[in-house]
Amino acid sequence: MQPPMPFAGRPQDAARRSVAAWADWYVRMGALDSLNEGGIDRYRVAPHDAPAPAIGRAASSAPSPPSLPVVPASPARRPAERDRAGHARAIASACASLGELEAALERFDGCALKETATRLCFADGSPQAPLMLIGEAPGAEEDRQGKPFVGPSGQLLDRMLAAIGLDRSAVWITNLLFWRPPGNRPPTTTEVAICQPFLERQIELLAPGLILFLGGSAAKALLDVSEGVTRLRGRRFAYQPAGALAPIPAYVTFHPAYLLRQPLHKRLVWRDLLTLREELDQLQQRAR
Repeated sequence: MQPPMPFAGRPQDAARRSVAAWADWYVRMGALDSLNEGGIDRYRVAPHDAPAPAIGRAASSAPSPPSLPVVPASPARRPAERDRAGHARAIASACASLGELEAALERFDGCALKETATRLCFADGSPQAPLMLIGEAPGAEEDRQGKPFVGPSGQLLDRMLAAIGLDRSAVWITNLLFWRPPGNRPPTTTEVAICQPFLERQIELLAPGLILFLGGSAAKALLDVSEGVTRLRGRRFAYQPAGALAPIPAYVTFHPAYLLRQPLHKRLVWRDLLTLREELDQLQQRAR
């Protein structure tokens, strides 16, 4: 059915007839029926004493739809997540050596990252090294080789270490996460909570003389700080491992991957490396 055409005649009469025609057309087409909750069946023969169906605002007396139940906000970490973190801590605490810790991570299935990663990326370097470097998570090349910092950022890290007379054989390198997050996305709080016990146990077993955090993620988790890496770098911290071990001096600097994007900040990292070299020299003098 086509909509009515405007009427000719006096403007006032034509306007009234036009509005009336349009209203009648809307009713006949059922357009106003949608204003009711269930619509109106105009083809059903109603009893003579049945009230006329309400349309428009008159339908406000119809029962309102039931309200949706109020769902309480989920906690930051669900009980299952807390259980997985607790399970990870129990497994890590039972490991008496780095070999046992790596083997436990190979068997561990409590972190969903393991399902998407190619392989475990545990650590690289010397277990007797006085310096421990901790990054955030493996990247694509690390995921393929199973070693931390072997991609472009790792090549830059090698040059950074060489600038202060060090190489991989003189340090221990690892990450906060041991499996690559899909697409190199930032780690979630759940992933950090599950992997952190293994990292903490790694520090306990190594007992390094000095820790350098590469980027802010691992520093925030282990040092219990909230500032970004820009505010954390250039300051001396103390990481307190579990047990009777003494606090370990710790520093924070920019991640090599960040320096590849922001090379102007290399001058700040150079200052951090010089401070690190000075602290290492003091450690060696005390050890003599």
